[in-house]
Amino acid sequence: FGIASGETFVITTTNRKEITEDNFSELVQDGVTLYLLQSVDQMLPLATKERIDFLPHYDTLVKSGMYEYYASEGQNPLPFALAELIDNSLSATSQNTGIRSIQIKLLFDDSQGKPAVAVIDNGSGMTSKQLNNWAVYRLSKFTRQGDFESDHSGYVRPLPVPRSLNSDISYFGVGGKQAVFFVGQSARMISKPATSQDVHELVLSKEDF
Repeated sequence: FGIASGETFVITTTNRKEITEDNFSELVQDGVTLYLLQSVDQMLPLATKERIDFLPHYDTLVKSGMYEYYASEGQNPLPFALAELIDNSLSATSQNTGIRSIQIKLLFDDSQGKPAVAVIDNGSGMTSKQLNNWAVYRLSKFTRQGDFESDHSGYVRPLPVPRSLNSDISYFGVGGKQAVFFVGQSARMISKPATSQDVHELVLSKEDF
């Protein structure tokens, strides 16, 4: 690696957790991506890529993009899909101490690629591990156990208040990926954790599924 004999360095996970003798067996597993840095908070000199391999829930393959339940009830499924897309933003910004900003943009500029729906917020952000977990279909943000790191750590489910931005709307239960693939063909999640300088990006393709 071109490290001089007297030079110090650290090895960290993509969440900037330093690998030590005590946590080695816990953090270093098959397929994990590691950083070799001069310090834990060193800025990355270039972008890194990590492929996520997991077995999707069978509903991802069978039901993605399908809203039979709402259609059978005579309801337009599009509002439910949009509601699911902004659910992460609602819970991510629920603990904001300052201004809480959530924007929904419909992009139709062909020069930027295909039309898209963009949901932008100033919430707490997600680490690479939390983004990985979001990719796993039907992995509840409230019931993740063991190796899973919740994408809303410390989030407390608020009391149900009708038409309140502090309410959860994910009780519809359709799931973020199902909503994405109802509206379009791919999802791109870009997130910067509030406590880190790293920007993480996750791309999911319906074709890949």
